[in-house]
Amino acid sequence: MNVLVTGAKGFIGSNLCEWLRSDVTVLTFERGDTDQELRERLAVADFVYHLAGVMRPDNEEEFEIVNVDLTARICKHLLNLGRAVPIVFTSSVQAMQDNPYGRSKCRAENVLDDYSVTGGSRVAIYRLKNVFGKWARPNYTSVVATFCHNIARDLEIQISDTNHSLELVYIDDVMRHFVNEMDATTTCGWRYQQISPAYDVTLGRLATLIRSFRLGPWLPDLGDEFVRRLYGTYLSYLDDLGYALDKHCDDRGCLAEFVKSGSAGQLFVSRTVPGVTRGNHYHRTKAEKFLVLNGQAIVRLRHVLGGDVVSYGVSGTDMRVIDIPPGLDHSIENVGAEDLITLFWASEAFDPENPDTYREPNVLQS
Repeated sequence: MNVLVTGAKGFIGSNLCEWLRSDVTVLTFERGDTDQELRERLAVADFVYHLAGVMRPDNEEEFEIVNVDLTARICKHLLNLGRAVPIVFTSSVQAMQDNPYGRSKCRAENVLDDYSVTGGSRVAIYRLKNVFGKWARPNYTSVVATFCHNIARDLEIQISDTNHSLELVYIDDVMRHFVNEMDATTTCGWRYQQISPAYDVTLGRLATLIRSFRLGPWLPDLGDEFVRRLYGTYLSYLDDLGYALDKHCDDRGCLAEFVKSGSAGQLFVSRTVPGVTRGNHYHRTKAEKFLVLNGQAIVRLRHVLGGDVVSYGVSGTDMRVIDIPPGLDHSIENVGAEDLITLFWASEAFDPENPDTYREPNVLQS
C-alpha cells in the first residue's frame, strides 16, 4: 500500500511516518517539491494524509499558498487522474474563528468537501486543538514543547494567566486515530473527527508539573496517564540524557538512590565488598525486595519476636527476588570473592526524619 504524507518533516508528520514505516510504503511531499512530483505521487497513492500547513508565516499570503492552494492542487490532481483516494486532513479549531489562519483552514475544508462530493471519495477532517508529545517545535505552536524546552535549559517561560485552561491531546492518540482511518469501512463522504482522550490543564499546573520533573531521583505520579505522557515528553527535550547518582561510600562499599516515588517507594543499588554484611535491622511498616545482580550472597531473616533464622542463598545468575515483609530482621552478606551488586526496592521513599529502621545487630548470626 502506498501512502502519501504531506508535511512529513513536521511534528505530526514525522510521528506519522514513524508509525507507518513498517507497514506501508510512505511517499512524502515537502516544501520545495514540484507540482509534477506531487502529481506523480498522487498517481500511485492509495491513501493521503494531508498534514502540510503554515500557522505563523512571514506574510499572510503563505496562508493561501500552503493551506488552501496546496489542498486544491491535491484534489484537482486526484480528480483529473480519476482516482477516488481517501484523504485525512489536519485542520484546526481555529477554522471556526475569523482570523487569517482560521479562514485559510476553513477554505481548505470547503475544497475537500467539494472533492468528496465530486470524486465520490472519503475525507476525514481533524480540527486539532493543542497536540503535545515528542518532536514538537518549541516557541512555535506548542506551549508544552516551549515549556519543556525552556525549563530543561533553565530559561524563562512566559505565562500571562496561570488560570488559563488548555485542552491537550497526545500525539500517540492522534496517530492511533489517523492509522485507524485506513481501516474505515465507509467509502465516500466527509466528516469531522475528534481525538480522545483530551486533557484539561491550566498553564499554571502545566508549568508546575514540568518543573517538578527535575527533582533529582523523584518520579512524578506515573499512575496519572496525563502526567506519565507529559513526563516522557519532557525527557525528549533534554540535551544531556546522562547524570551521576549521589553515592554514599564507606569501608563496606557504596550505595546510591536510583529513583523515588511518593506512590511507589524507591529503588536503590549497592556495591558491597566481599565478607561484608548489610542490614541487621527491621522495619515496622516498610516492605522491601532484594535482587542480587552480581556476586553471591546469603539473605537472613528472623521474626523480631523470636524464632529461627531463615537463610536464602542468592547469586547474580539467579534473578531471584527475596521479599522482606515488615517485622522481620534481615541482612544480606557478600559470601563471594567479588563485589556484590544488589538492587533494592522499598515501599516507602527514605525519610531521614522518620527512617522506620530499627537495628538489631546480633540476632542474625549464622
